[in-house]
Amino acid sequence: MLTPVPTRYPFLDAGGPIAFAHRGATPGLENTLAAVRRVVGLGYRYVETDVRVTRDGVAVLLHDATLDRVSDRGGAVADLPWAEVARARIGGEPVARLEDLLGSFPELRVNLDVKTPAAVGPLVAAVRRAGALDRVCVGSFSDASVAAVRARLGERLCTSLGPRGVLALRVGSLRRPVAGCAQVPVRFGPVPVLDRRFVVAAHRRGLAVHAWTVNAPAEMHRLLDLGVDGIMTDDAVALRGVLTGRQVWSR
Repeated sequence: MLTPVPTRYPFLDAGGPIAFAHRGATPGLENTLAAVRRVVGLGYRYVETDVRVTRDGVAVLLHDATLDRVSDRGGAVADLPWAEVARARIGGEPVARLEDLLGSFPELRVNLDVKTPAAVGPLVAAVRRAGALDRVCVGSFSDASVAAVRARLGERLCTSLGPRGVLALRVGSLRRPVAGCAQVPVRFGPVPVLDRRFVVAAHRRGLAVHAWTVNAPAEMHRLLDLGVDGIMTDDAVALRGVLTGRQVWSR
């Protein structure tokens, strides 16, 4: 196992491998406050969630562009006002606003995936109102969205590499990353992404490495042996068990 990379970001200062509850890691309650309460009860200090925005500018925790898959209602989130989205139920629970999450769990560290450029402004406003700058990390499949959030919140904000940065790291051309971490899958389709060479290259550049989304204990062990600094999972109990068994679980 490689030595964890030092960090200048409070978000990453966990003292060991970070256990992320992916979308709250609770079946049927994806991205709800009820899911967060459950994993906090299990001892989790980090959650990963997704940020979209309603038609009237409210930042909400939803992965999909529509309500159809996860809730009892339908329609595109961007086309609906918050008053309509608020009526939707996910496993009987309401859709959560980002501000609700940050305000209800003031000690929790939250990884935010910006799903659309329109969410940048509302996300920034919610983080500022909650005074949560040091306990969030912002990532996205859009390099531009990450850059836009960083430009507004400043250099203290922890961000993860966007797709271009990950590719540059993989091929060895990344020079001076402004991010704090690389958050990547083990493979992207048939293309391998996360291996020991990738971890070494990231650590040499001062970047932590977080793997997503890993649910099999054997794979968790393998990645920890490679030296990853964190794992995102849908199985909160399994990951806690793995880290506890390795004596690196920290509450």
